[in-house]
Amino acid sequence: MSIDDIIGASRLSFYQISVLVLCFIIVAIDGFDTASIGYIAPALRQEWGLTPPQLGPAFGAGLLGLMIGAFLMGPLADRVGRKKTIVVSMLVFGIGTLISALSDSLQMLIVMRLLIGIGLGGAMPICIALTSEFSPPRQRVLLVTLSFCGFTAGFALGGELSAQIIAAWGWRGVLVAGGVAPLVMLPFLWRSLPESVRFLAARPERSEQLHRIIEKIAGDDRWRGFRIVAGDAPAKQKSPVGLLFAGGFAKRTALIWVAYFCSLFVFYLLSSWLPTIMKDAGYSIPAAARIGAMVPLGGTIGAVLLARLMDRINPCAVLSGSYLLSCLALGALGYVIHSPGWFAFVAFWIGFGVVGAQTGMNAFVAGVYPTGARATGIAWALAVGRIGSIIGSVIGGTLMIMLGDPHTLFQVIAIPTALASVALFVVNALQQERVTPATVPADMH
Repeated sequence: MSIDDIIGASRLSFYQISVLVLCFIIVAIDGFDTASIGYIAPALRQEWGLTPPQLGPAFGAGLLGLMIGAFLMGPLADRVGRKKTIVVSMLVFGIGTLISALSDSLQMLIVMRLLIGIGLGGAMPICIALTSEFSPPRQRVLLVTLSFCGFTAGFALGGELSAQIIAAWGWRGVLVAGGVAPLVMLPFLWRSLPESVRFLAARPERSEQLHRIIEKIAGDDRWRGFRIVAGDAPAKQKSPVGLLFAGGFAKRTALIWVAYFCSLFVFYLLSSWLPTIMKDAGYSIPAAARIGAMVPLGGTIGAVLLARLMDRINPCAVLSGSYLLSCLALGALGYVIHSPGWFAFVAFWIGFGVVGAQTGMNAFVAGVYPTGARATGIAWALAVGRIGSIIGSVIGGTLMIMLGDPHTLFQVIAIPTALASVALFVVNALQQERVTPATVPADMH
C-alpha cells in the first residue's frame, strides 16, 4: 500500500494535527528570529551611530546563512531524516541568537547573524516537507499553508513583541527572547516530533517504526499486514539534487527558482528596511514596527485564503494573480506613506499578495517533487530565493539614497513581483503541456 493511499483513506487524526501544530510553532519561532534584525535596526542605528548602508551587511549575513543552511540541510534531511535535521537546525539558531545578544560591535553581530541564518535556513523548508508528508492529499495545500503561517504569525507577532521588549529592555532583549524559545522547545520536540512517514516508507528496514506511526494516524492496526511504500520513484535512482532536473522537471525548477528569487527579494527588502523608511518619514520606532507588521498579518490571512483557492482551482493561476496584486499595491505605497491609515491598509495588501503567494509557493513546491527530493526541492528553491533576499536586504539602504523619494523607490520594488507573476504563468503553461502520469507526481493532482 502507498502511504498516501493510507493517509488519504483515514480521517485527519489528532496525531497528524499535533505534528502540524509542532511545525507551526517551529516556523513561528523561525519567523520571529528572522524578523528580529529588521525590528531592532532603528535601535542599532541610534545606539551605534550607523547609516542605512552600514546596516546592510548585518541583514545580508543572516540571509547568506539562510541560503547556506537551506543548501546544506535539505539534502541532509533527505539522507538522514527530517526530525534529526530540524533538531540540529534549532539548536544552531537558538545558541547563535543568544550569543548575538552579547554583541558589542557591528562586526560581531554580522558573524553571529551568519551562524543564526544557517540554523534558520534548515528548519523552515524541512518543516514544510514534514507537514506535506503527514497531510491527506485532498487537504495538503491548505494544511501545509496553515503550518507555514507560523512564519508570518511569528513575523507579525515579532513586531508587537519587539516594540514592547525594546521599550523595556532594549534591543538585546529581543535577541534573548529569540534564542531562549527554540532551546526550551528542543527536549519536547525530540520526544514528540515523529519522523516523516514517507521518509520511513522509502526505507523498508524501518517498517516497524512506520507501522507504529500509521496506527496512531489510522486509530487501529488494520494496515499491519501490508508492506507500506512511498508511492513514487525510489530515491536511490538519483541524488536528491539530480531528481530536481530529471523527468521533465528542469524548466519548472528553473522558473520556480525565478519566482522564489523575486518574491524573497521584495519580502526581505521590505522587512529589513520598511521600519527604517518609515522612521525617516517621521514615524516613531514603535509605530513603524506596528504598521510594518501589517505586511506579515496580510500574508497570514492571504496564505489561508489562497490555499483554499489552490485546493479548488489552478494553483499556478492563483499564485500568478497574487503576485500581480502585490505589484499594484507596491506601486501605490509611496503615495500614501504620510497617511498612517492608508499606509497600513496598502501594506496589508502587499503582505496578502507577496507573503500569501510565497506561502502558497511552499505548499505548491512540496507537491512537485518525489519523496527522495522533496526536502531538497523546497530547501534549494528557498536557497535560491535567499540569494534574492540577500541582494534585497543589502541594497535597500543604497536604493533609499539613490532613488530619494518613496514614490520611485516602491515602484522599482514592484518590478520583481511582476516578474514572479510571469514566471508562474509560464509554469502553468508547462503544467498544461506535461500533465501525464510519467512526469507529474501523484500528489500534484
